[in-house]
Amino acid sequence: MGSYIDFLSDNRSTLLFESYQHMSYVVQSLLIGLIIGLAVAVLCYRSSSWTGTVNAASAMAMTLPGFAAFGLLAGIMGPGVEAAVVVLVFYGMMPILRNAIVGLRGVDQSLIESAKGMGMSRSATLMRLEIPMAWPVIMTGVRVSAQMMMGVAAIAAYMSGPGLGAEIFQGLSQLGGADATERVVVATVLIIVLAIILDLVLGLIARLTTSRGIRV
Repeated sequence: MGSYIDFLSDNRSTLLFESYQHMSYVVQSLLIGLIIGLAVAVLCYRSSSWTGTVNAASAMAMTLPGFAAFGLLAGIMGPGVEAAVVVLVFYGMMPILRNAIVGLRGVDQSLIESAKGMGMSRSATLMRLEIPMAWPVIMTGVRVSAQMMMGVAAIAAYMSGPGLGAEIFQGLSQLGGADATERVVVATVLIIVLAIILDLVLGLIARLTTSRGIRV
């Protein structure tokens, strides 16, 4: 245990910076994934055929190994932060998209009809009724996505992406050498800690942004 504490102490500034990079990378990609996933869900949730197609496509996309996705895009775009963000957004939007569709389709149709009867337009019904009612389900997808993205983001180091993944890859490449195991273990634990912190923050955001009448 002492060797891990010593490594953490000796490399504190570097690990703090890489932790910041990792969290920033995930949060920014998560926001982009939320916007894209919610937009796609809004476009297709009213159609059963489109919903089925999107769900099937997202299920297939989730089976694509992370290394394969990063490697494929690195070959197309070249290694770097831009390609890493594209891959992370791709993975991150899938749980959000699926939950957004489930949430929007689960809104009571009688409430929608009542809103229409009151003269609300389709866009007003969507923004003022359907999305707020579906929001807890959407935020569940966001939290699931965030946890998954924390792990996937570590693979970004494979294509010169930011974050703690660089420590893991460096340690694995030097196994048997000085500080190699400590490097891998400390970086992995830090990723877990970041994932817990982000989940707690998202849970608080979900509670604060959910209408009191539909809080569980």
